[in-house]
Amino acid sequence: MYKYLLQSVEGIHWFGTAALLIFFGVFCAVLLRVFFVKKGFWEAKARIPLED
Repeated sequence: MYKYLLQSVEGIHWFGTAALLIFFGVFCAVLLRVFFVKKGFWEAKARIPLED
């Protein structure tokens, strides 16, 4: 039933492409942040649970 409902929507194939592009963009942004932020920033974040 859902298969036929979704097939009747015009341009539904763009939703999959848009979702993939959004995921890839966010994934790349997170990777860039992880690799280009200074090491001291991550060390400070790692010490947060140990501080009172």
